[in-house]
Amino acid sequence: MSERTACVERNTLETQVKVTINLDGTGKGRFAIGVPFLEHMLDQISRHGLIDLDIECQGDLHIDDHHTVEDVGITLGQAFAKAVGDKKGMTRYGHAYVPLDEALSRVVIDFSGRPGLQMHVPYTRATVGGFDVDLFQEFFQGFVNHAQVTLHIDNLRGHNTHHQIETVFKAFGRALRMAVTLDERMAGQMPSTKGCL
Repeated sequence: MSERTACVERNTLETQVKVTINLDGTGKGRFAIGVPFLEHMLDQISRHGLIDLDIECQGDLHIDDHHTVEDVGITLGQAFAKAVGDKKGMTRYGHAYVPLDEALSRVVIDFSGRPGLQMHVPYTRATVGGFDVDLFQEFFQGFVNHAQVTLHIDNLRGHNTHHQIETVFKAFGRALRMAVTLDERMAGQMPSTKGCL
């Protein structure tokens, strides 16, 4: 299963991003991005998804975090698309509910080959630790567009914004873990009646 890895670099005038991923990892994460709260959330994906992630980014943080957050999402999506390969034998669908104290979020994902995002998170604050929470929409939109997945994110309850966001990312990691898991009964088969994804 070691072939389910990818290393993707994306360089623009705004950011230089490098993502290395192992879908069959043990949850090791290393992040050098310069946006601490984003790094904390990416660590949730790695740890709870049992996905090894190494992400480096040099971005125009002197302007703001926008380009960095969006481009990390884009490059992570590209890495996932490369790592899953032809998707044969893959579970394809994943879902998770994750609580954190008063907060509860649900994430559902389909490696459908069709990008689509429904994100409903009623943030109770605009920033956490100086991070503009609206940027997570850009992160997930970038991921969805380039991983070619359908993704539904719902924060069902919560009043602490940090908790709201953390439950989203933990549930995202768990849903990814389920979706990319290889199903022995599907070995060599495409998880679609269309014959392709």
